[in-house]
Amino acid sequence: MDVVDLARLQFAVTGNLHFLFVVLTLGLAPLVAIVNTRWALTGNPLDAQMTRFWGQIYLINYAVGIVTGLVMEFQFGLTWSGLTHYAGDVFGAPLAMETLVAFFLESTFLGLWIFGWQRLPKWLHVACIWLVTATAYASAFYIMIGNSFLQNPVGVRDLGDRLELTDFGALMTNEALIFAFPHIIGAALTTGGMVMVGASAYQLLRRTPDQALFTRSMRLGVVVAAIGVLLTVGFGFAQFAGVHEGKFEGNAGAALGLGFMILIGELLMLVVPFVMLPLVAFLPRWRWIHPILMLMTPLPFLAVILGWMAREIGRQPWMIWGKLTVADAMSPGLTPGMVGGSFAAFAGVLGLLAVVDYALIARVVRRGPAAVTLGAAPALTR
Repeated sequence: MDVVDLARLQFAVTGNLHFLFVVLTLGLAPLVAIVNTRWALTGNPLDAQMTRFWGQIYLINYAVGIVTGLVMEFQFGLTWSGLTHYAGDVFGAPLAMETLVAFFLESTFLGLWIFGWQRLPKWLHVACIWLVTATAYASAFYIMIGNSFLQNPVGVRDLGDRLELTDFGALMTNEALIFAFPHIIGAALTTGGMVMVGASAYQLLRRTPDQALFTRSMRLGVVVAAIGVLLTVGFGFAQFAGVHEGKFEGNAGAALGLGFMILIGELLMLVVPFVMLPLVAFLPRWRWIHPILMLMTPLPFLAVILGWMAREIGRQPWMIWGKLTVADAMSPGLTPGMVGGSFAAFAGVLGLLAVVDYALIARVVRRGPAAVTLGAAPALTR
């Protein structure tokens, strides 16, 4: 395997591992905000338990996911300096906005939400988690601006050795963005909803003493997942009209990934909104179906990875479609040994973090609400 293929494989593996954290964070954030709002409205201790339980799972995934994002930043500097030199003035702008505006604000509001349980007025506390959700989606939007530019470079002037940004508005209205971003939102909602469904099914199958909490959680998860599936499939098929004719010609990997993603999407489309949603009142009581719901939990993650791979592989051999090849985007002087060593280190760290994330979340799900530490017990009396 030559150095270019190694670098591509490195970015694909680390990017996909990072995206697993991102999609769950985006999916769980609005669910936590919904149950927190319901608690503020009703004062029901059950809603408080739900907020703390799902909030704890969200925080675990968020905290571990931050570290995986740092690896992605390292890669741009170490492996892709050609991209930075040629398009840094353009591609770097949305990435800087994501870090300086969206991510810092998201972290700030999340900190206020975590430590404000017994200190902030309840509606200000609720506002914090909604602001976390809004800034998380703003962060995803800026990332998608950058990725969509790679797919369809607009709003720039080619100066020969580099690109110059001439119209930031064109980046924000890129045809590769306007359907892709809602597609990602739908995929995230589907993922968060199905994780809530799967975890609830596990607890209900065990005849948990917290039947009411997980019954309500399963029903909420089904509703949100159904909305997410409709968004994902609708905006997914809407993108086909804008796909460049040459992107999938002779590209078996991209076509295969796209085909499997569509297959999973159609399965979820048939099952979630048209079977699970009409039966949402009965699903928590039907223990025979709970193992099936648990087995369905990984499907959105798999579809997301396949879709992302199809989007990225379909652009090859271009890093920026029609302007900069992957080979030219690489840092000069790299050897297979150098890239292979960094690949092993990055993949090892991210793989370990993924295992840790799964193990921590699984432990919280297994132990149930009684073992949750987010928010002190006195906060439930507010």
